[in-house]
Amino acid sequence: MNNNIPISLLELAFITEGSDAKETFQKTKELAQLADNLEYNRFWLAEHHNMAHVASTATVVLIGYIASQTQNIRVGSGGIMLPNHSPLIIAEQFGTLETLYPNRIDLGLGRAPGTDSLTAQAIREDFYEQSRKFPKNVQAIHDYFSPDNASAKVRAFPAEGANVPVWILGSSMDSAALAAAKGLPYAFAGHFAPKMMFQAFEFYRENFIPSKYLTSPKTMACVNAIGADTDEEAEILSTTLYQMFLGLVRNNRKPMQPPLASLDGLMSEEEKFHVDQMTACTFKGSKEKLEKDLKQFIDYSRIDELMITSPIFDHQDKMKSIKILKEVIDNINKA
Repeated sequence: MNNNIPISLLELAFITEGSDAKETFQKTKELAQLADNLEYNRFWLAEHHNMAHVASTATVVLIGYIASQTQNIRVGSGGIMLPNHSPLIIAEQFGTLETLYPNRIDLGLGRAPGTDSLTAQAIREDFYEQSRKFPKNVQAIHDYFSPDNASAKVRAFPAEGANVPVWILGSSMDSAALAAAKGLPYAFAGHFAPKMMFQAFEFYRENFIPSKYLTSPKTMACVNAIGADTDEEAEILSTTLYQMFLGLVRNNRKPMQPPLASLDGLMSEEEKFHVDQMTACTFKGSKEKLEKDLKQFIDYSRIDELMITSPIFDHQDKMKSIKILKEVIDNINKA
């Protein structure tokens, strides 16, 4: 087991109640700069579409902006939804980012559309065909990055020879199998679909084939994490997260909502069951509680890196939580 676990941050750029995309971009920049100063390892942004309250639709543009506003932290996609795009264009875009920000760019690739089916069709009419070609298109991106592609008739500039690590992202056994077969690092979306996570990690490790990209398995789990001065305060802050997932269950999406004093009476038993399933990998509390719970999770999952996402309504509360979680991981690593 890796005894020195890096901590990274996934930012979903949710627009809060009463805010807008412009303010959200400013907050995202400040969050990235704080994470950079605290020596977080990565800052990833995710591709979503047709969601009025998610500001990361033009993911590559936002990655470039965040990279330009930070110094050392790796910036990347968690992820780019590859069936929405041409592998050539993605290689060109991330080759450009790597040229501008050397050794700081990650390319996380997912198979899902990051949206509803109608919007997926609007983005690309052959989306479903392309989703079946996901393994082939992942390989195409590697080919475009490779110096060996210099003799090909179709080349990606300035991607050729660029050092852009490619991660496979997922929440199923299919993604684990692909990452293992290609010898690529594997990140699991435990922050919204944790059910298969431990099984997927085990399958990935057992079936991993060393490659020129990676000689041994490399795993990262993304989880929800909320830190505060007290357990009680963290519980209150976390009600924003549960309201967000309740909106998904009800198909009633809203801007990120302010916290509530209590969730009592908010959900039916069936709704609570579904919300609890999606949020099973949620860690919240004071430093002491988080240190105990996250250490237990890291030991059991045997991950090589922890990525957190923190859907917290108030920006200053969120910044404070990011500080607390870095201290927690530092303490775990020192133990």
